[in-house]
Amino acid sequence: MPNPIVLIVDDSRVSRLVTRQHILARHADWTVVEAGTGEEALARAPELQPQLVLLDVNMPGMGGVAAAEQMRRLLPAAHISLLTANVQEATRKRAQDLGIGFMEKPITEERIARLIAPLEG
Repeated sequence: MPNPIVLIVDDSRVSRLVTRQHILARHADWTVVEAGTGEEALARAPELQPQLVLLDVNMPGMGGVAAAEQMRRLLPAAHISLLTANVQEATRKRAQDLGIGFMEKPITEERIARLIAPLEG
């Protein structure tokens, strides 16, 4: 199987950088692509065909939940997870209803390890 492609979607450049570093520290041969908005991620996803999509919940324009809904239709086999510092039960429930993951920020090495575990199999 080719090396996985991971799409990190977050309006914070620092958050994207930290997430990228944690992933590449474990798997330097993986492809990590960044997008700053939900709209950008949805525009790039069909061509990229990422196996893992990590979406910040709170972003200007299209938020992570709305982007995740569309991403699920575009990439039915992908692992998709919401990342947020704003842990609300309604968001957690919506993620569960969509069949996607939910992870609290801040991004840590241990949390990234859990998110990428399904691709390491």
